[in-house]
Amino acid sequence: MNCISLLAFSFWAVSAYGSANSVNLGTAGTFAVLAGPTVTDTGATTLPGDLGLWPGTEITGFPPGFVSGGTTHASDAVAKQAQSDLTLAYIAAAGQQGGINLTGQDLGGLTLTLGVYHFDSSAQLTGILTLNALGDPNSIFVFQMGSTLTTASGSSVVFTNGGPLDGLYWQVGSSATLGTTTAFAGNILALTSITLNTGASITCGSALARNGAVALDTNSIDTSGCQTTTGGGGGAVPEPQTAALFGVGLLGLIGLGRKWRKQTAQDLSPRK
Repeated sequence: MNCISLLAFSFWAVSAYGSANSVNLGTAGTFAVLAGPTVTDTGATTLPGDLGLWPGTEITGFPPGFVSGGTTHASDAVAKQAQSDLTLAYIAAAGQQGGINLTGQDLGGLTLTLGVYHFDSSAQLTGILTLNALGDPNSIFVFQMGSTLTTASGSSVVFTNGGPLDGLYWQVGSSATLGTTTAFAGNILALTSITLNTGASITCGSALARNGAVALDTNSIDTSGCQTTTGGGGGAVPEPQTAALFGVGLLGLIGLGRKWRKQTAQDLSPRK
């Protein structure tokens, strides 16, 4: 493979990690919380978006929970349509191909750039997961879990180099559980249930459960865009896979430069 081909390949490979597609939530996108049979709350949970469920009708704990910027829909036509749109969004997120398989790795301590990340079974977050948006406000992150998503108490998801307005999706094959005081981010699309333990929060996203309940306990769910929390100037360290690909690109540049210098020297040498 010549230097030019190698360089072109390396740029293609790097961009492939940013090949995740946006997930259209449809009418489900206005909901901070959407469930199937029940929504329960303990404590002063605040929801700036809609609250709904379908086909169930049982919503308990509001008040003290408070829907501050939306409407409550209990098994009405709006909630039914939102559940239909959620199903399509879930299928779209689950069907995205490529990306990196992180099965067996804890998300805590990782720094990941935009793209698709897959777990064959369960996913665990213990500590801090850093997402590097690479300065792109349209960056997309899609996480696919074959079964559960669980976070330890005090865990968090943070952004560097900007953050997506609405581009972080967690497709969960069964149920999601956020530990106490977890500072989470993104849209959770769970096939079954979602539990937010005491003090857990979600920014730039929502808790959307297709078939099961959503259980809340003194939580905050903010559906507005993500914001950088660790400094807009960066500080994120590329993942080994990404760093390796950039290394391939650098080698291609070095090789191309050497070839150019050799050709230039030949052109400038005195002809015999």
